[in-house]
Amino acid sequence: MTQVDFYILNDRSSNDRFGMACRLAGKAWQQGHRIYLHTNSNAESQHIDRLLWTFRQDSFIPHSLANESDPDHNPILIGHAEEAGEEHDVLINLATEVPQFFSRFHRVAEFIDHDAEIKKSGRRRYCFYRDRGYPLNTHEI
Repeated sequence: MTQVDFYILNDRSSNDRFGMACRLAGKAWQQGHRIYLHTNSNAESQHIDRLLWTFRQDSFIPHSLANESDPDHNPILIGHAEEAGEEHDVLINLATEVPQFFSRFHRVAEFIDHDAEIKKSGRRRYCFYRDRGYPLNTHEI
């Protein structure tokens, strides 16, 4: 069964949810996982793509937009479509809705920051997972 982790960013956190998603993606990649970053739109996908190039000056995290590359050569893919290709290891959901394909992943990470709309949609996603019996963990950052 899919394990779901919610990362709650406090108001004093210097990183937003996109920055924290980059950190988690880098850590998961270093541990040998494949990651799919799911966003709301092409603009958000482009934003996280840029952040993965710049969020750390001392490291490189191999990634690509899902529709622009061969998944076999990129352990981190970014997309916003209704499908995530063949990915099934770690899903980092930056979208405001639960993706239809979430249950085929081993792990799902959800980030909640101080934005009121993000909190509201995060509560809905938490209830969605909880009401279906998925194991949930909450981490205060």
